[in-house]
Amino acid sequence: MQSTQPPVVLIFGAFDPSGSSSLPADAVTCASLGCHPLGTLTAIQVRDSANLESILPVGPETIDDQARCVLEDMNVQAIKVGALYTAEAVSVLAQIAADYNHVPLLLQLAPYPDESALEDIDTEDVQMAMLELLLPQTDVVVIDHLLLEQWQSQGIFAGSDAQTPAQAMLEFGAGWLLTTGASLRPGQRGYMLQGSRGETMSWPLQPPPERLADADGPLACAVTAELANGKPVPQAVEAAIAVAAPLAARYFQPGMGLRLINRSAAS
Repeated sequence: MQSTQPPVVLIFGAFDPSGSSSLPADAVTCASLGCHPLGTLTAIQVRDSANLESILPVGPETIDDQARCVLEDMNVQAIKVGALYTAEAVSVLAQIAADYNHVPLLLQLAPYPDESALEDIDTEDVQMAMLELLLPQTDVVVIDHLLLEQWQSQGIFAGSDAQTPAQAMLEFGAGWLLTTGASLRPGQRGYMLQGSRGETMSWPLQPPPERLADADGPLACAVTAELANGKPVPQAVEAAIAVAAPLAARYFQPGMGLRLINRSAAS
């Protein structure tokens, strides 16, 4: 008997052999949320649960070939973009997003690791390429408040007249910005969703008791899954928070490094 076809999600990300972030962790999360995950490799990491030793970026032509091969074969309902390490890779992905602009695209931004693992990688060029080329194609950006503040302190938004870094991100063309750990009121942090038309919504956040690897990964995957099911962004985010919060509360420590989220237990 043929089963119901699940929503198909395409994930761009680095291969993390520890399973703590990006691919294959995102694929496991999306599958546990009822989606069929496709993958496009953007880099290969050499790491364990404690340390990242090196990053080997995949060439832009190979990224393009991987993605277009599956996009031309299958009906993809949503795209999730994770780690990108060259401006050329960003440019290729922006063109893919433009060619498939009917497919919702979520961009999860995370801090770059220590410079010792980033040989020959110009992170500033990659950041500017993301802002100028990819954000105008992005429906939802997911970013931690500390990284947003870091980008502001580094002068990434120096050319913007926006009053806040979140508004600056939206000025670059993102449809929505979801900030995790945002200050909602004195003593309380949560999720803040801001739209390009001035919409603002927030939800309280119960931080995990332990420091976790890729703490925002399950949330970003859950939002992508809800978008793949056809929900508008505000409803997708609200539903994703309800799913991702309990998921992040289940973690384990398989090695000597950070505790990892048990992504296979989404229900």
